[in-house]
Amino acid sequence: MRSSTLRLTARFRWKLVPALLVVGFGDWLFYQRHLYGGYLGLFTLAVLGALIAGRPAVRRDPKAWAAVAAAGLCTAALAYDASLLAWTLFWVAAAMAALIPATAGFDDGWRWFQRLVLHGLRAPFVPLMDLRRLLRVRAAGRSGRFSLHAALGLFTLPIVGSAVILSLFAAANPLIERFFASFLLPDLSLSLFVRMLFWGLIFLPVWSLLRPRLARHLLPTFDGRGDLLLPGVSVASVTLSLILFNLLFAAQNLMDAAWLWGWAPMPAGMSMADYAHRGAYPLIATALLAALFVLVTLRPGSATAQMPAIRNLVMLWIGQNIILVASSMLRTADYIDAYSLTRLRIAALIWMALVAFGLATICWRLLRGRSAGWLINVNLAATGLVLGALCFIDLGAIAAQWNVRHAREVGGRGVALDLCYMNELGDSAVLPLLALEQRPDLHPVFRERVQATRIRSVDRLEADQFRYWSLLGQQRLDEARGMLAQVRPVALTPGDRDCTGGLIPPPDPAPAATVPPEQTPALTGGTGK
Repeated sequence: MRSSTLRLTARFRWKLVPALLVVGFGDWLFYQRHLYGGYLGLFTLAVLGALIAGRPAVRRDPKAWAAVAAAGLCTAALAYDASLLAWTLFWVAAAMAALIPATAGFDDGWRWFQRLVLHGLRAPFVPLMDLRRLLRVRAAGRSGRFSLHAALGLFTLPIVGSAVILSLFAAANPLIERFFASFLLPDLSLSLFVRMLFWGLIFLPVWSLLRPRLARHLLPTFDGRGDLLLPGVSVASVTLSLILFNLLFAAQNLMDAAWLWGWAPMPAGMSMADYAHRGAYPLIATALLAALFVLVTLRPGSATAQMPAIRNLVMLWIGQNIILVASSMLRTADYIDAYSLTRLRIAALIWMALVAFGLATICWRLLRGRSAGWLINVNLAATGLVLGALCFIDLGAIAAQWNVRHAREVGGRGVALDLCYMNELGDSAVLPLLALEQRPDLHPVFRERVQATRIRSVDRLEADQFRYWSLLGQQRLDEARGMLAQVRPVALTPGDRDCTGGLIPPPDPAPAATVPPEQTPALTGGTGK
């Protein structure tokens, strides 16, 4: 028993050392130096090193190394351009690397979703659970058994009673009072409390990686096979529904083709931009409902899925759904062409492409009789690849470049350049604004507004590179300085400017104070009666 206690203590010690080193590094990096941004990549690299050093099982498992490699890519993404997406994906990959040695590998996404959620929920309590286990093992090594409840019952009354008696004695006896007053208590200031809380916020997730606890009871993966008895769902009702759905979708797709491709004039009182903006998101919701209908009513192995006529109708309907998603993407593209491109609209287009991919995998699952786990894994893999790629792509820079090229001020087909949105994009818009400023055909007033917006963005970029340094920001700053050497800035009119770079007009002068006329007594006095 004593040897097992020593082994457990040694394991805790060798895991505690890298965890405390990460806490110390995080305190120096964030609390003392106040370095953020790309420096998060250095911190996550330290976390990854602690995981590899403190978990021998991770070093011995090839599958865990795949998750470590994914976490390393997220670390590189954080150093390149820190984002919440890269930060989240890092902790997901690191948690998977910590949990994989205790599992059979990657079984399916639904089980791993549960494991990761439970791992995150348990993280704040793992140190207490490990401390309780260590105390129990040590006590068992001494006495053969240990009961935390019995220990509390044994020591609570003597300790509390003695504390009460000593406090009363101190109030009555000045010698005892001076004795307790001679002890120097630590300065429990608010800053120290915040710093200790910060240490805990670093220690808890790192310790949960070094001492992971695998969930024992997981909800099984939804199989999605065989008949599912639902009221109103039969072979006849599903067949009739698919016929009607195909007719409705065909009508919608034909109208989209006629209006979006210019085969027919738009309805009275509606422009192309209004039509595009109005239907993009409802059509995606329709496609998602269609996918849910197929998953529920045409499960592999069910009576409906085995009928050739129903299978053909489903193939036709899913094909029409994919066309509907493509129509939604075309609507969004037309709206962007009429107005402007934003990060949210780029994300919407990516989401629509993932929906179309999901519909295609549902069709393939039905044709090949694949399991629900296969469907989940394929879609999660596609989503993970897309999100991982987006960690290295600045959607704001793409939007800024597109808006500059298509702005009305440079002869494009779009609307006037929204300099307020360009200002909101921050350093993502620095290089496009500099390229715009170099054009010789700009109106002088517009050039002045562009220059004012560019100056504000470059100043913020230079300031951010001190505490929020990133590799992408440094590249932009170096390129911007090279472009600035070729730009002839104009003398800006002095005054405060708004987000569009325009001058803020001075406030209206306050109205002059009016002095009320003096009240003079009446010249005609009253006559006595």
